[in-house]
Amino acid sequence: MAGLIAMRPGSRTRLRHRLRTHRAGRGTRRSMGERDFLALIDGVHQPVKAPIVLVWDRLNTHVSHAMRELIAERAWLTVFLLPAYSTDLNPVEGVWAHVKRSPANLAVVALDRLEALVRNRLKRLWYRPNTLDGFIAGAGLTLDDPASP
Repeated sequence: MAGLIAMRPGSRTRLRHRLRTHRAGRGTRRSMGERDFLALIDGVHQPVKAPIVLVWDRLNTHVSHAMRELIAERAWLTVFLLPAYSTDLNPVEGVWAHVKRSPANLAVVALDRLEALVRNRLKRLWYRPNTLDGFIAGAGLTLDDPASP
């Protein structure tokens, strides 16, 4: 799972996410790669056609050499890294805690049922911008409209 909270002055806060299922097996990737994360970011940029400022944690995939090269190809993307071990500053951590709350005590029979449950929880957040704003406020962040020149 990967997600980001998209904020824009004058617009409602939105959650964008990407969920990939990785089947067990030798030699198969069990996490999202650089291209998966960039597909998520490109998917946000596509409709808005505006510069994006991304605040990221220090996941190894986020700071890899390959990722730095992919970011450099996107002049519209500026990335700031959070300090190491600062999950309290990352609003998306609140999203994951919220999504994990319901399946925590659930015995899932099949992976596709768990995936459907997670997708449902993420979709519900799409319609709750105030909840997303709460995750942002919980991280101590605000979005101020820049002063007019």
